[in-house]
Amino acid sequence: MPVTRHPKRLATGIDQNRLSLLLAVLQRHGSLALGPEDVFVNVVGGLKINETAVDLPALLAIVSSFRDKACDERLVSFGEIGLAGEIRPVRFGEQRIAAAAKQGFTKALVPHANAPRKTPQGIEVVGVKRVRDALDELF
Repeated sequence: MPVTRHPKRLATGIDQNRLSLLLAVLQRHGSLALGPEDVFVNVVGGLKINETAVDLPALLAIVSSFRDKACDERLVSFGEIGLAGEIRPVRFGEQRIAAAAKQGFTKALVPHANAPRKTPQGIEVVGVKRVRDALDELF
């Protein structure tokens, strides 16, 4: 009799339910089925992040790991992901982009609604509306 293996889902530093939502959206709107795969998300330093702005970077990190293709270390991203695969704006978007530019990031992948009218010098801002758009941009 074959043994059924249940994939592990472990989130440290972000909400476990949020991780489940991101994986469901990734399967439905990113055409990436991680059903049989183990998925581990860990926020370094023991921090706990309760802000939904971490949705997009967490999703990108999961895809990066699954595809074994690293994101550029000078990339910054933020955005809330909805059940329909939309990437929703977050508070203080322009300030986040300006701060990232000052810290040396050269590309920002952000919700389309958070893209500034005037981009800070030294950073390319790419506004995305859907999960598929974000994945196509990076992978």
